[in-house]
Amino acid sequence: MKSKLVLYAFAAIGILFGGSAFAQSYAVTNARIVTVSGATIERGTIVIRDGLIYAVGANTAVPADVQVFDVGGATVYPGFIDSLSNLGLAARPTPAPGQGGPGGGQAAAAAAAAAAGQPSNSNYPSGLRPEYATLEDIRAGEAQFEATRNAGFTTALSTGRTGIFTGQSALINLAGDNVSVMTIKSPVAMHVAFVTIPGQYPGSLLGTFSALRQMFNDAKRHGELLKMYAQDPKGMRRPADDKSLEALVPVVNGQMPVILVANRENEIERALNLAKEYNLKAIIAGGQESGKFVDRLKTQNVPVLLSMNFPKRTAAAAPDADPETLDTLRFRAEVPKVASKLAAAGIKFAFQNGGATNVNDFVAAAVKSTENGLSKDAAVRAMTLSPAEIFGISDRMGSIETGKIANLTVIKGDLFGTQKTVTHVFVDGKLFEPKPPEVPAGRGPGGRGPGGPAAGANPAALPNVGGTYSINIAAPGQALAGTLSLTQQGGQLTGTMTTELGSGPIRDGRVTQNGFSFAGTVMFGGQSIDFTVQATVTGNTFSGTVDSPQGAIPITGTKNP
Repeated sequence: MKSKLVLYAFAAIGILFGGSAFAQSYAVTNARIVTVSGATIERGTIVIRDGLIYAVGANTAVPADVQVFDVGGATVYPGFIDSLSNLGLAARPTPAPGQGGPGGGQAAAAAAAAAAGQPSNSNYPSGLRPEYATLEDIRAGEAQFEATRNAGFTTALSTGRTGIFTGQSALINLAGDNVSVMTIKSPVAMHVAFVTIPGQYPGSLLGTFSALRQMFNDAKRHGELLKMYAQDPKGMRRPADDKSLEALVPVVNGQMPVILVANRENEIERALNLAKEYNLKAIIAGGQESGKFVDRLKTQNVPVLLSMNFPKRTAAAAPDADPETLDTLRFRAEVPKVASKLAAAGIKFAFQNGGATNVNDFVAAAVKSTENGLSKDAAVRAMTLSPAEIFGISDRMGSIETGKIANLTVIKGDLFGTQKTVTHVFVDGKLFEPKPPEVPAGRGPGGRGPGGPAAGANPAALPNVGGTYSINIAAPGQALAGTLSLTQQGGQLTGTMTTELGSGPIRDGRVTQNGFSFAGTVMFGGQSIDFTVQATVTGNTFSGTVDSPQGAIPITGTKNP
């Protein structure tokens, strides 16, 4: 920890004496400006200096020394905020197949594996260590955020992927040469997931709640002892140096928010009961059935970080398959309506990706929320000012106001329509100009109707990737073997991927100039995990990566004769 602080200090010195990394000045003119905190400016100018919004208004003068971008009537929004993610974190080891237990224990198993090489003097097992600070594992580097920035996101709350205590989160900007420049606030909140630790206590969901209550009680007592000892240590036994309990003291004292991951009705009820029992400053994350608890959420003043990873069918219908249950169908139909119910009840909420691997699914779900009763203004607020307010940083970001951080997203077209393009993104005043998106296979301009496999691609020149492959996925700790069956029709792919984790159809399959890509979903430990595959084909073999919320891992395959 001390060595990292020294590195941060040197980085800060470099900035002071080498000049700001984001010192360029800009003016965005001829823009429709959605300030969020106030009225929309139908035609105005924003001036950016030293990473801040220097001026904004309908009649703002353009200084002579700035670079001017006339956006031709495009709309400028505050930079979008993903209110719960793993962005910036290195990939953690994944559990071996077969691990896990009730309540998603595979997540805690991965935490134990990740912590195996990290010595700790904690009295608690891996996964039950609330002292873990996510900022310690944040990596600098702008390339890792490119896809997210290209969708208009400038900021994200990041926390660990595994454990019961997944870490004290950090709010970061998605640009910067070093972590100290990227960091907006750390810690933001304590994060708790209702999972288990297989092979040791707590190995059941009941044990998890028992462990949490015991630790909260112990933290209260530990805080009292520390306070008493600080006031008068004479004649009093010195309290133990317990970093885990010390990390929980501000939580049980209501000084640090605690974000409780809860999606379904029973999970949310347990989370609200726990928050009430210990008078926690609680925030619900996920909240896909939180519309059933608007009265309690309002009474307990609990905001919601609403998952934009809407439920979807994870397997293709088969003639002999059992029909989906009424509960499953109802859940899938009701989730897109939750945002409007929260808004109508006056409950503070923000949008988060919910573990989706494709950032475009986030915006698509926001659009679907507006189609199910949420106003467009409320949807924009849920991606900008509301998360800033929930995290206590609305004085510096979340709206377009003079003096705030210059995080801005410029969009040509309707944000909630089918025709839209992110043309410019400013992060801390640094300009990024996203490349035009590649047209998906089988779609033309606008994403609908006939089209080629890629922009400008000749289907006849595409490689033949159809067939059955023996595959190997190099998951940390234990490789996964399986088969991948691909059926090619021009530039489109359909098929099935089978591993020890199960079998499922691929979706959005397309052939590229040198390989293929597709997405899929696997059920593991009772959870739905989305993934994408990008691969390059050479002869009868391919190599590439599998990307999921747990990180990127290599995949290889050989076509069977």
